[in-house]
Amino acid sequence: MPTLSDNFGRSIHDLRISITDRCNYRCVYCRTGTNGAAFAELPFEDYLRMARILVGLGITKIRLTGGEPLLRKGIVEFVRDLAKLRTTEGKKPGIALTTNGHLLAEIAQPLKDAGLDRVTVSMDAVDSERFARITRVPNGYASVLAGVRAARQAGLDPVKINCVLLRGFNEDQVVPFGKFAREERVVVRFIEFMPLEEDRVWTPEIVVTLDEIVRRMSEYLPLEEMAHEHSETARRYRFSDGVGEIVIIAPVSHPFCGQCSRIRITSDGKLRTCLFSVWDHDLHELMRRGATDEKLTAFIVNVVEKKEERHHIGEPGFVPASRTMVHIGG
Repeated sequence: MPTLSDNFGRSIHDLRISITDRCNYRCVYCRTGTNGAAFAELPFEDYLRMARILVGLGITKIRLTGGEPLLRKGIVEFVRDLAKLRTTEGKKPGIALTTNGHLLAEIAQPLKDAGLDRVTVSMDAVDSERFARITRVPNGYASVLAGVRAARQAGLDPVKINCVLLRGFNEDQVVPFGKFAREERVVVRFIEFMPLEEDRVWTPEIVVTLDEIVRRMSEYLPLEEMAHEHSETARRYRFSDGVGEIVIIAPVSHPFCGQCSRIRITSDGKLRTCLFSVWDHDLHELMRRGATDEKLTAFIVNVVEKKEERHHIGEPGFVPASRTMVHIGG
């Protein structure tokens, strides 16, 4: 059985599966507020078949995304089925979930019991009024905070928080998130804003960069950089007293494409080799036409070999991705 690698020598072992592009939030930097789901959802057994083939090709980590994946009924059973897969080394694949956290409180323990290992919660402010303005959903902050705490109680550690910063919008949340990381014992991950939103309003000036985040946080408490794996897409820091971890993902100011180990499946079954791909590869259509596992394997290996070398954010002639973030899967 072949293993997945591309023409630039990168080993591919991380898979993201979007199981819906529906979302119960309408975050202002992500959606226009007028568009809903644009692409179909597949039966879980179709995603499971794709995952089984990909795990057989060397995938060791699977992350479920959306949209908001907790909107899908049957997600606990799907996680349980994924947990029965075995990697080429005979181990259970790592299974993670990215969610806005609104529905997490009640389902965190069942997901953990089914085989979920980790959870990441997307939230872009740590006060209820700002949170409501960003998500355009009233009273959501309390639900998300309850979800974060339930995830910690269920043992989905380390619980990670993803925050997208936009200049003139929420860059004043840097220090409050530092305090949140320490008080709630979670890992806060700041993500530089990328040109993947529906309104296509991105400019370089909106981006709050890694260097600026570190500088702002260090004015609150000193940070120490931590060692990281070669394929890790993030810079990790801890506060000097050892309480609280901050991570910065900087695809704009410090691109990490040379270490990328990731591919994605969209909710309608398209294979994407980069967030900024300008085309999709229709894996589900082959399945619908009755392709064997062997034919699907050959298709996947051929597509992944041609994975893009890097993105071209901010360069002259940059072509935006063919889908926005919510329709790709976070």
